[in-house]
Amino acid sequence: MAQTALQGNPVNLSGDLPAIGSTAPDFKLVDKDLADKTLADFAGKKKLLNIVPSLDTPVCATSTKKFNAAIAGKADAVALVISADLPFAMGRFCGAEGIENVIGLSMMRSRNFAKDYGVLIEDGPLAGITARAVVVLDADNQVVYTQLVPEITDEPDYEAALAAL
Repeated sequence: MAQTALQGNPVNLSGDLPAIGSTAPDFKLVDKDLADKTLADFAGKKKLLNIVPSLDTPVCATSTKKFNAAIAGKADAVALVISADLPFAMGRFCGAEGIENVIGLSMMRSRNFAKDYGVLIEDGPLAGITARAVVVLDADNQVVYTQLVPEITDEPDYEAALAAL
């Protein structure tokens, strides 16, 4: 079981990120139109999974904006921001911030994604939502990069994630 931290305090997670070289676990998440989305919906594209606790926090908002700008014009790739936020809230955030290149996906119907990717926070004040992590998949859903951010309030390593994409 992996750990991260929240303001220096240890936080236990449900497991570990998928191993580099492994096939990513499939998922069923909800988009802004309340439609279920799986890995198959993004077939043939590289995928950057920006996993965040909530877009209603400064660091999550910043990472989504930075990945939105970086993914623009990359026809062979897609960036997904995944959180426990409701699709309605994600839609409002993306609309207000001009986020057009990142697809918001919600865990509103199930926490299986967070469990399968090892990022479900098990204890502490944020129990039940995700830790901050980035997972990059190739076009065949092979894991090529992972980062569990060691302190939830820190930003991910953008350069390393984008270099893997």
